[in-house]
Amino acid sequence: MDSGSGRRGSKPSERGVYVISVVADLSGMHPQTLRMYERRGLIEPKRTQGNSRRYSEEDVARLRRISELTQEHGLNLAGVRIVMDLERQVEEMRKRLERANRQLAATEHKLAEARQQTRNRGVLVRLADVASIFDRQTKTGI
Repeated sequence: MDSGSGRRGSKPSERGVYVISVVADLSGMHPQTLRMYERRGLIEPKRTQGNSRRYSEEDVARLRRISELTQEHGLNLAGVRIVMDLERQVEEMRKRLERANRQLAATEHKLAEARQQTRNRGVLVRLADVASIFDRQTKTGI
């Protein structure tokens, strides 16, 4: 079983490495505020086998964003949740758009290659048609 620290198979920014007291200092929040945000579902720190909270760099960034929205913009926690959900959706759509643009570029590249190959091959005609062209040229003296 994974220890909850997220070491295996996760990005460094997702690994739960900070204890609550360190995150409280980093975010400028009281540990009770962090616990309350967790209860409200705004933050979800990893847990060790001993059930201690371990916060990641992403958690710290999320807490800073919560602080910005509440302190600088005056949002309540319901508003914070809505804004953060919308930001997550926008980010997901941005990633989907990037993937679609990469697929489109790859398809356009393949199409251009196929067109080039078609040009390089020339035109396919039946041998009988070529023979009839030569016959006409011979008869007309061209």
